[in-house]
Amino acid sequence: MTKSLPRVLIAGTSSGSGKTTAVCAILTLLNRRGIGVTACKCGPDYIDPMFHESVLGIPSANLDPFFCDGNLLSSLLAENGDELSVIEGVMGYYDGTGEDGTDNSTYTVAAKTDTPVILVVNAKGASTSLLAVIEGFLHFLPDSRICGVIFNNITAMTYAMLKKQMDNRFAGRIRAVGYIPKLPEDCILGSRHLGLITAAEIGDLREKLDKIADLCAETIDLDALREIAHTAEPLEYTLPISPELPAVKIAVARDAAFCFYYKDTLKLFEKMGAELVSFSPLADEPIPDDADGLLLGGGYPELYADVLERNKTSSKSIRRAIESGIPTIAECGGFQYLGRTLEGKQMCGVLPHDSANTGKLVRFGYITLTAKNDGLFGEAGTNFRAHEFHYYDSTDNGNAFTVVKSNGRSWECVQYTDTLYAGYPHLFLPANIPAAEVFYKKCLAYKENKS
Repeated sequence: MTKSLPRVLIAGTSSGSGKTTAVCAILTLLNRRGIGVTACKCGPDYIDPMFHESVLGIPSANLDPFFCDGNLLSSLLAENGDELSVIEGVMGYYDGTGEDGTDNSTYTVAAKTDTPVILVVNAKGASTSLLAVIEGFLHFLPDSRICGVIFNNITAMTYAMLKKQMDNRFAGRIRAVGYIPKLPEDCILGSRHLGLITAAEIGDLREKLDKIADLCAETIDLDALREIAHTAEPLEYTLPISPELPAVKIAVARDAAFCFYYKDTLKLFEKMGAELVSFSPLADEPIPDDADGLLLGGGYPELYADVLERNKTSSKSIRRAIESGIPTIAECGGFQYLGRTLEGKQMCGVLPHDSANTGKLVRFGYITLTAKNDGLFGEAGTNFRAHEFHYYDSTDNGNAFTVVKSNGRSWECVQYTDTLYAGYPHLFLPANIPAAEVFYKKCLAYKENKS
C-alpha cells in the first residue's frame, strides 16, 4: 500500500531539550489552523502520548523500532495519520542500543519511515557554540534527515543572531524554524520518577498548553515546518493481517493509577472483535460481570496505595474473576496490584508477593522474553520483545520466562499460567499478533464456559 502523509519528526539533542513542549505547542497551533493533525511518539513511552491526547482529543500512537520492523512502523504511522503527522522523538536523536549505540533510536524511526527531522536545541547558557552542536548532529551519520532547528530557552535577539549565522554557515542545508522563549514558571510541566507527571494529574493542563502555544505563536515558523513536512515521500507498507473473531468483552482498568496502555494493542483487540469496557479500581468499581478478559496496565498504583487498600469492592471482584479463570494480562503496576502488599498496603492478594520502592531504577530498557512453558499466549518458546522501566521491585517476580538483554545479561521473570500473564515487562502485542490471538481465543473459551 502507498499513502501520502506529510510528516515531521521533532527530535532533541538530549532528554530535557524541550521536545514535549515544542510538540504540544506545534500540535495546538496546527489545530488552531484547522489542520487535521495526528501525533506519534518514538519508543516505549506512555506519558508523552497522554499530553498529545490532551491537545488533540485523540490517542497518540507509539513507533518503537525495537518492537516493530520497518513495515510495521510505516503501517502504524499511516494508520494513525491524517492530514499531517507530528512524531515526537525520545532521548537524544541518536541515543539507542547496539554496538554503535544508535540502533532503535529516534534516528532509526526517521530512517525506517523516511521522515524529515527538526532538531530541538536547548540554547540555555550558549549562543554561537550551538552551531557546532548542530553541525555535529547534521554530519554524525550520513543522511541524518535533519532539515530544521527549533531553539529552546532563548530570547528574540539571540535567535535573530543565530538564524543569521545558520543561514551563512549552512547555506540552506538546514533552516531555523523558530524558537521557544523562556517560559514562565506556571508553564513548566512537572516530572517524577517515570518521567513527566501524567496529563490527567495537571488540573490546568489545557490552560498551560494554550499559554505555551500563545507564547510560541509568533516564534515558531509553522509555515516552514509544514513545508518540511510536505517534503516527506509517500509511505510504502503492507498492512498486517489480524483475525476477525466472535465478539468478547475485555475489561480494562483505566484511571490515574492504571493508565499505561499502548493504543495500538487496544486497537488490535478491537479489530479482532473485542468490546473494551473500562472500569476504575480507584473509584472502587468492580469488573463488569460480563467481562471475558482483563487488562491491568501499568501506571502509578504506588501513589494511590491508601485508596486501593480501602477499595475492597474492586479488589475482591478482581480476585474472584482471576480465581474463576478469566484471561488476564497484568503489567508492571497491574502486577504489583495483584500482589499481597504495595508499600505495606493491602492489595488484591491474588499473587504471593510484596512490592516496594527500591529508590533506584531496578531493571531498565529493552529485553527479549521467551516462555519456558505453555501459557496465556501459547506454547513454550513463545517469544516477545518487551520493555521494563521501574523503581519498584517485588519479592517474587516469577520464573516462567527467560529474559535476555542485548548486553547478554539474563534473568527469569513473570508469573504465568494458562490464564494469567503477570510481571514487570510491558508487551507491544501488534508486534506479536499470533500471541494476541491466543489470548483472545482464551477469552472466547472463558465466555463459552460461563454460558
